[in-house]
Amino acid sequence: MYQRIIGKKILSLARKFPVITLSGPRQSGKTFLLKYLLSELEYRSLEDPDTREFALEDPRGFLKTSKPMIIDEIQKAPALFSYIQGIVDTRNTPGFFYLSGSENFLLMEKISQSLAGRTAILHLLPLSMAELNMLNDSTDCLTLMLKGGYPRPWDVNIEPMDFYPSYVATYLERDIRSLTAVHDITRFQRFLKLCAARTGQELNLSALALDTGVTYNTIASWLSVLETSFIIFRLPPYHSNFKKRLIKNSKLYFHDTGLACYLLGIRKEEDLDLHSLKGALFENFVLSETFKTYSHCGIQPPLYFWRDHGGHEIDMLIEDGQALTAVEIKAGQTPSGDQGKNLIWFSRLTPLEKSYVVNAGSVVQERSTLHFIGWAAFLRELGERLDGLKSDDSDF
Repeated sequence: MYQRIIGKKILSLARKFPVITLSGPRQSGKTFLLKYLLSELEYRSLEDPDTREFALEDPRGFLKTSKPMIIDEIQKAPALFSYIQGIVDTRNTPGFFYLSGSENFLLMEKISQSLAGRTAILHLLPLSMAELNMLNDSTDCLTLMLKGGYPRPWDVNIEPMDFYPSYVATYLERDIRSLTAVHDITRFQRFLKLCAARTGQELNLSALALDTGVTYNTIASWLSVLETSFIIFRLPPYHSNFKKRLIKNSKLYFHDTGLACYLLGIRKEEDLDLHSLKGALFENFVLSETFKTYSHCGIQPPLYFWRDHGGHEIDMLIEDGQALTAVEIKAGQTPSGDQGKNLIWFSRLTPLEKSYVVNAGSVVQERSTLHFIGWAAFLRELGERLDGLKSDDSDF
C-alpha cells in the first residue's frame, strides 16, 4: 500500500463539497484509493454490466440512498449527473457522493452541465517518486524513468516490457474508441510513437500531421484525446512584458516516462543511458514529477517554459503567486557553470526567487548565482515547500 498524497486533500474537501470527483488515467489507483479512504461507504462500479444497466434504466432507484456512495466510472451513465445535482441541492450534505472516472473529457463535460460549483475536482496521476519513497540521493533515476509510476508494476513486480504492451492495447481498444472516431488504429499507434519521439519538443501540429499521414484537424483532435486521457500534457510558454520575441508553441511531455520509453522501443537501462533522447526523457521525468507534486496537493501546476528567438531557453518556470523559480534540467551528473548560462541571462530580464540546475546525480553545490542540485533533492525541497499548503487536511 502506497500512501497517496492526494488522500488528505480528498478528505479535506469532502468536508466542504457535497460531491468529490476523482479523475485520472486508467490503472492510476483511483478505485483502490477511494475504497481504502472510505471503506465504510457503499461502492458501485459502472464497469459491471448489471450495475450499469441498473443505473441507465432506473437512475432514481440507483441513487436512492441515505448514506454516502462511491460511484466508479461514472461517465458510463451520463444521466446520473443531473439526478445527482437534484439530490445534493436538496440534501446539501458534504461528502455525499464520490465519483471517479478515467475519461476526463466526458467527466468535465457533464460536470460543467450539472455539477458546476457542487463538486471538487481532483486528478490522481501515476505514483510519484515521493509516494514510492524513492527520493533518496542513491536512487538510479534511469530505472525509475524506465519503470514509470503506474502502481501495478510496483505492486507485483511486473517488468515494464510486460506491463506497457497490455496497457497500450487496453487504452487503444477502450478509451480511444469511446472518446473519438479513430478508424485506423494502426495509424493512431504510429501517432503515439511519434509523440514519444517529440518528448520535450515544441508542438508543430503540421509536421506531426505530415509524419502521421493524417490531416491537421485530426492531429489536433488526437492530441486532445491524449490529454483528456492523461497520456500527455502540454507545457505552455511563459509570457511577460519582455522586449524580445518569444516562442508561442507549447511543449509536449508524457505523464509517465515508462510509457514514453516503451513507445520509443527502450527496454533496458543500458539502452536508455545511450539513447539520443535520454536528455529529453530526463527532462520529462523531472517535469512530470513536479507536475504530480502540485496536482496531488490539489493545485493546478503553475509550470511553464521560456524561449526566445535568440536561442535562450529555460526548461521550467514555476510561478507561485508573485514568486518565479527558474529551473534548468540536465541529464548529466557533473555540474558546470556553462549549464546555468541561460539562468543568468534570464535573471537579468526578471527577478527570480530561486534558480536551479537540476542534474541526474546527487551533487549539490551552492554557487554565487546558481544552485546545482540532484533531482531527488530538488523534488524533496519542492514537496516541503508545498507541505504547508496541506496543513489543514485530515490525517491519512
